[in-house]
Amino acid sequence: MHQFLATTPTGSADLLAAELLQAGASEIRERPWGVSFTAPLQLGYWACLWSRVASRVLLRLAEGPAATPEELYATASTIDWTMHLSPTATLAVDFDTSRSAMTHTRYGALKVKDAIVDQLRERRGVRPDIDTSQPSVRVSVSVIRDHATFFIDLSGESLHRRGWRGDGVAAPMKENLAAALLLRCGWPEIAAAGGGFSDPMCGSGTLPIEAALIAADRAPGLHRTYFGFLGWAGHDAAAWEALKAEAHERAQASSYPAGLILGSDHDPRAVEIARSSVVLAGVDDLVRIDLKPLVQARPPGQRATGLVLVNPPYGERLGEYDGLRGLYAELGLVLKERFVGWHAGVLTGNPALCRELKIEARRTHKLFNGPIEVQLLRFLVTAEHFSREHRPGHLPPVDSARRDSPGAQMFANRLRKNMDSLGKWARRESVQCFRVYDADMPEYAFAIDIYANTENGRYACVQEYAAPPTVAEERVRTRRAEAVSVLPDVLGLPDDFIWFRTRKKQRGTDQYRKVASEQEFYEVTESGLRFLVNFDDYLDTGIFLDHRLTRQRIKQLAPGCRFLNLFGYTGTASVYAAAGGAVSTTTVDLSRAYLDWAGRNLMLNEFKGRDQVLVQADVLDWLRTAPEAGWDLIFLDPPTFSNSKKMDGTLDVQRDHVDLLRATMRLLAPGGTLLFSTNYTRFVMDGTALPGVVVQDISKSTIPKDYERHPRIHRAYLLTHG
Repeated sequence: MHQFLATTPTGSADLLAAELLQAGASEIRERPWGVSFTAPLQLGYWACLWSRVASRVLLRLAEGPAATPEELYATASTIDWTMHLSPTATLAVDFDTSRSAMTHTRYGALKVKDAIVDQLRERRGVRPDIDTSQPSVRVSVSVIRDHATFFIDLSGESLHRRGWRGDGVAAPMKENLAAALLLRCGWPEIAAAGGGFSDPMCGSGTLPIEAALIAADRAPGLHRTYFGFLGWAGHDAAAWEALKAEAHERAQASSYPAGLILGSDHDPRAVEIARSSVVLAGVDDLVRIDLKPLVQARPPGQRATGLVLVNPPYGERLGEYDGLRGLYAELGLVLKERFVGWHAGVLTGNPALCRELKIEARRTHKLFNGPIEVQLLRFLVTAEHFSREHRPGHLPPVDSARRDSPGAQMFANRLRKNMDSLGKWARRESVQCFRVYDADMPEYAFAIDIYANTENGRYACVQEYAAPPTVAEERVRTRRAEAVSVLPDVLGLPDDFIWFRTRKKQRGTDQYRKVASEQEFYEVTESGLRFLVNFDDYLDTGIFLDHRLTRQRIKQLAPGCRFLNLFGYTGTASVYAAAGGAVSTTTVDLSRAYLDWAGRNLMLNEFKGRDQVLVQADVLDWLRTAPEAGWDLIFLDPPTFSNSKKMDGTLDVQRDHVDLLRATMRLLAPGGTLLFSTNYTRFVMDGTALPGVVVQDISKSTIPKDYERHPRIHRAYLLTHG
């Protein structure tokens, strides 16, 4: 067995992981830009031949310290390079570095090259020649935090080069990105059911060609004549020939009918190139390319269902937006008039333009087309998804006239700056859900949270803080309209993926009450765990983002513990405890709806059975009868104030916290830990009233970076028996 690292365009790692899992890889671990896995060498070859979304496939050789050039050279010299380069082989070295003392990539590559060449000259008396274009062996080195990992690049060059590309139009889409779009849109299933495909703005034909390769079960690498493993000394030629033979057999056995994959474009030169590419790719029996304007687009083969996938212009330069609105409106009309019942996908770097389609997007995915961040919007072209009047809870109607006002541009610049800085932090720390803006400019009093999952479905929840009575209502409306006018552009989301509400100071249990009954849940990801959120029905979404580090602390404390979650809400802390290795979890809450939600969160993460207990009860009443010393780890996160009709009396966290903590400590096993948290910003802990209890204030360490502007968002304490 070998260890591999496969890279892919950012936003496609889950698709690559799914390919590798189906092929038989194990120990799969996703990263934002790729996947590591364990497999036999043949599966590494398979990935080079069959993966539709991989960029490179790297075989791991060794690792070691590389804090200095000398240390890097020494580590490279520990590898026996005679096992990898034959006497006649040529060599190239790729080198990248991050968060390390060595920052110069060309110098790093030179030191590794010197180590390889010096060793081979000493052992063989000859040195390999350097070939940076198509070497016999390409060595890839990654240095992170002064630690180097060495790989053989089995792909040799990027796998998006399928081996058939001729002359292209300006900036053609890479083939593996095109394949990722098709997989995201469910094309394999649509094709298997006999559906058709149309790209009415096909350019050089990349999307129709990739659609044909998928529909006809043809390996994307079958046309390539160069791979990095072909000149590698460890190459298993018999295994490679067997894989190629099987791929040829599968291609010949395909029965996908001709005439169902159609590309068209209004540009004669693009159509000429696309037709040539179709022939070079060997799919001219399946794909037809027509010269026609968008308005003449029709479903191929009279198919009643299929996929329309298009990559229209999206205005990368200032002043292009207004000129493209008509194009997107025309696309929307074509879809609604000719492709009803079809699935559709639109790739755009400007999701606000997709408002002109007048069709509600069902999903959105973030990807990168080269250096440009883009969104794939997915639609179902049916009447119920055609745009309706403003939906309560979603973004108010956008007044485009406000977009260029000084106030709107000032707010947009601040939000854009936050999106850039916090976005980089979130990607670096693999944080999918975070607060990107929190009344940073007091006159624009909004809290803006981003929610996402590992499939790059991304949403935003915007909460407007209610203005004090001293602020004129007209001024409030103006500020709101200015902010709303720029939110879709800056957040990079269509209107339907932005929820909007006004946040007022809540009393009693108002913060938990239902405000609607849509019952539509969305899956998001946090620290590799999966949770359901609801943007419509409650004032809170189901996961408190400021408690992200608190939940991680629970996971760290959980191994081997019996875990108790009081005022458990939607059970997010219980999921973390189970993921950390708790032997059991007990979640107590008064709300049946929240307990059902908690149960769904546990099931979503495959934690089920009698060790995951859900108790519907008044926590204050339940504490009086619960068994003593029954739990090793307890999380207590009460509301600031509660007077639910189902409760006996009221709860005021400042007034009652001592009695509440005493009652809870009674349930804590010797050596156990109670983690107490409250969002009451003026809370003062009365530790002197808790004799025999050690109280540690950990508030500062539980405030995430995205909440640092409001460090008193919550207070957190660890309590143990003295």
